[in-house]
Amino acid sequence: MPRLKSYLSLMAAVLMLGQIVTAQAEALPDFTTLVEQASPSVVNISTRQKLPDRSVAQGQAPDLEGLPPMLREFLERSMPPGSRSPGSGSGKGDRQREARSLGSGFIISSDGYVLTNNHVIDGADEILVRLSDRSELKAKLVGTDPRTDVALLKIDGKDLPAVKLGNSDKLKVGEWVLAIGSPFGFDHSVTKGIVSAKGRSLPNDTYVPFIQTDVAINPGNSGGPLFNMAGEVVGINSQIFTRSGGFMGLSFAIPIDVALDVSTQLKASGKVNRGWLGVVIQEVNKDLAESFGLDKPAGALVAQVLEGGPAAKGGLQVGDVILSANGQPIVMSADLPHLIGNLKDGSKAELEVIRDGKRQKLTVTVGALPEEGDEMGSTDSGVERSSNRLGISVADLTAEQMKSLDLKGGVVIKDVQDGPASLIGLQTGDVITHLNNQAIISAKQFTEVAQSLPKNRSVSMRVLRQGRATFITFKLAE
Repeated sequence: MPRLKSYLSLMAAVLMLGQIVTAQAEALPDFTTLVEQASPSVVNISTRQKLPDRSVAQGQAPDLEGLPPMLREFLERSMPPGSRSPGSGSGKGDRQREARSLGSGFIISSDGYVLTNNHVIDGADEILVRLSDRSELKAKLVGTDPRTDVALLKIDGKDLPAVKLGNSDKLKVGEWVLAIGSPFGFDHSVTKGIVSAKGRSLPNDTYVPFIQTDVAINPGNSGGPLFNMAGEVVGINSQIFTRSGGFMGLSFAIPIDVALDVSTQLKASGKVNRGWLGVVIQEVNKDLAESFGLDKPAGALVAQVLEGGPAAKGGLQVGDVILSANGQPIVMSADLPHLIGNLKDGSKAELEVIRDGKRQKLTVTVGALPEEGDEMGSTDSGVERSSNRLGISVADLTAEQMKSLDLKGGVVIKDVQDGPASLIGLQTGDVITHLNNQAIISAKQFTEVAQSLPKNRSVSMRVLRQGRATFITFKLAE
């Protein structure tokens, strides 16, 4: 009898485990139908770029002998014909060197418009698009936008299989997504993952609120589509974060809403127009929020207002914290360029700002983003000096310095000793324009303000270094 009970208990456990495994299997998504329907719209993109003859290094071809055939063939395809190892390639001994790149893309209209990344086709003399049926077509470059890393191509064709386009704004963190591309030249490779975060800002990519995923992305995936579970494209796979050179679980996609706006403008005029305020902004951290009297860290702190720009004409000032634009909250400073960039030249932006601890609203007429950003000049030496409790010596700016930096006052750091200034990273040559929310006009005034700084409370300071302005914070001990 005890054996029977043990047997029955074991069988019950096995049945329960089987039910759990079955339930988990049923909960996992099935990607097969999605892949079958979406794959024909995904293309492989290869480019050729002619290089100067002087760049051909005679006798410097790598020795590929002894490598596995598949790896050797892939490496030889990626190498310029003139640099292939003896016995490989066509055997014609050509010395015409070409740079080649591989990437992915997808067809967005049945008449042959294709989206990909700008960095996939940048500098190419010839662009080839290979369809899912293995046929190859030469592509015409309609236009590119390096700021968003989007490129629009056109191939000749009718009734081509176009993707279904989704809405990236409706994506939710944790949602399943899938990528199809050509990593390392392996066409139509499928990888899956989830949305890790939305609205990510990356260095030098001010105008793209990236979708972060954990989908495996490798060289060759660039420009390929990111699908949601409805089979709709919600992004263009663009970048990875890596310390090893390979995938490490952090990949970033351009939202399809951003890419489609860019492609529409490229198709219409060959270029992209964006709204522009003419300010330099920075993140509001906890200490800055305290120094500006904010309840919590939020908004975009105006560190610099460019002379003659839309913000200057609209009344924005250094030290303003922009909390919203046209009713859209600015949680992170990177939210502002995304919102303003979507506005057209001449449109109005209603800004809510904190100034001197008080909320107020400003209306700014948005301008067009210039091709090149304005650069501020650097400073030279001052003459009159003043010492202070921060551990630095400062000097008045000369009239020439103020003109070159477009300033009405400020002081330049002549020397940094041991003390608070050294600890917060101030350097000789830095220009200080504001201290404790007060505009600094002279070295004498700077010393007076420094002597009256509060203790054990965050104090803000605006510093210009090599023409770039930023606010920093510090605390003075008792």
